[in-house]
Amino acid sequence: MKRRNTLQKEIVLNAFQSLKNHATAEEIYTFINKEYPNISKGTVYRNLNVLSKDGLIQRVKIPNAADHYDHNYSKHFHVHCIKCNKVFDVFSDDLPNMLHLVQDTNEIHFLDYDIMFKGICRQCQQKMEKKNGRKNTL
Repeated sequence: MKRRNTLQKEIVLNAFQSLKNHATAEEIYTFINKEYPNISKGTVYRNLNVLSKDGLIQRVKIPNAADHYDHNYSKHFHVHCIKCNKVFDVFSDDLPNMLHLVQDTNEIHFLDYDIMFKGICRQCQQKMEKKNGRKNTL
């Protein structure tokens, strides 16, 4: 069934593209709400789900944190900063053949994989250094 394009869906997609980051639904809602104060959170969340299902944006699931959304569908991975909860793209030429390297002991036909790295972003490292008065050695 083909979905219709609605004004709300267009507003959500435009806001997502304007933010140019791995925004959460809450961040997208806050951005939209400045210009469209009558739009509801439910409308934003519902349209993010539709856009994700339609393949226009990619949902990045973060364990124990809010989902983020990414417009980059090229093969890449993500790193989640455990301090500020931001998500960043990471790229590697060595990982794309991962499916061929995994040893299957359960007779599973692998289709795809998601890799989420955890770390501390540069901005959070700098905040920690300022607070501690010295360079952090992680």
